Amino acid sequence: MPIHSVAVFCGSSDGHNPVFREQATELGKLLALNQLKCVYGGGSRGLMGRVADSLLENKGHILGIMPELLKEREHQHQGLTELTIVPDMHVRKKMMYEKSDAAIILPGGFGTLDELFEMLTWNQLKIHNKKIYILNSAGYYDFLREQLLKMWNEGFLYENPGQRIGFFNTVAEIIHQLTQKDS
Repeated sequence: MPIHSVAVFCGSSDGHNPVFREQATELGKLLALNQLKCVYGGGSRGLMGRVADSLLENKGHILGIMPELLKEREHQHQGLTELTIVPDMHVRKKMMYEKSDAAIILPGGFGTLDELFEMLTWNQLKIHNKKIYILNSAGYYDFLREQLLKMWNEGFLYENPGQRIGFFNTVAEIIHQLTQKDS
């Protein structure tokens, strides 16, 4: 199935490592240049803001979906192609899944992990069948990869997590996967 839009889950802060910011900016640019629509949380801060700003600077299409309670905290982005305000986080996540063909996970905190694990759970329950691409910036998700393999090896997962999740060190690797005919 060809991929036309991707959900991007990432932090509303920049983190400490400059590679996080660099790769978020590169992701926005490459999504735009490859005409892949971006669906994200709607914020103007942190990695979220960097992806959005870069995508817009490169004439890309971006849809922000923001819950009412985060309009102030994540600073609603004012220049998006589209912005939808929803009542809560549950509606936000559901709408982001519905509007995207795949997901890209960048560094982030609890919210990013919540979104990642909900997608993984929905994959396992066959609610959807969307690929998940994890950008392992500077080894940020090394321990997560180990934990997922531990869960598989100990018999707590129904399928090898590598079937639906890919870990990548560069944005270019993810874009290459997204733009393949059999993504």
